[in-house]
Amino acid sequence: MTYALPPLNALRAFEAAARHLSFKLAAHELHVTPAAIGQQVKALEARLGVRLFERLHKQLILTPAGQAYLPGISDGFRRIADATSQLKPAGAVLLQLGLHGGVDLRRLELAGFRSAHAEIGLRVLQPAGLHELIEGKVDLLIERSLGHHPGYRCDRIDEGSGLGDWLIGPEGTADCPEVVSLRDWLRTRAVKTTQANHRRPRLVGTVQS
Repeated sequence: MTYALPPLNALRAFEAAARHLSFKLAAHELHVTPAAIGQQVKALEARLGVRLFERLHKQLILTPAGQAYLPGISDGFRRIADATSQLKPAGAVLLQLGLHGGVDLRRLELAGFRSAHAEIGLRVLQPAGLHELIEGKVDLLIERSLGHHPGYRCDRIDEGSGLGDWLIGPEGTADCPEVVSLRDWLRTRAVKTTQANHRRPRLVGTVQS
């Protein structure tokens, strides 16, 4: 059977914009520009032959057609996600972790995590960034950022404020047991590294006359 489907990117743009009732917030979630969201939605409306949104001054409203279309599209994405989550080898939960290029793998001690959590099949992709997270190539991402990504949970895993290393993943999977286990492990490693740095003796230089 051949399915008559609109382009997937256009459907994602519509679904995100409909949930947020905002092209701007949808753009933040999908990491594109508001103009790109608007173009995708416009192309989808042309493809379907119906208007999905009323674009008022500083306000976005679903038309009756958009309201009728949204539940089925959202449910379709959930079904795809559920079906994908079932594709796991027996006895292991696969978890794909992306790392930005500057992460020192030795500091994360991931071999220790694998030993302590044999039920989790952890795979690492480095380098990886937000693009890989959005495209579903990784489930979680350690990214050097300020930790503000609407639609994603961002947990800082190093000490300090401002720019730092954050564990970023979709809000919908943030409390899955395997994600919680990895998050706790990374935080413990960060504390361990900080304590080791504080215990390290400082070298005091000598001045010769």
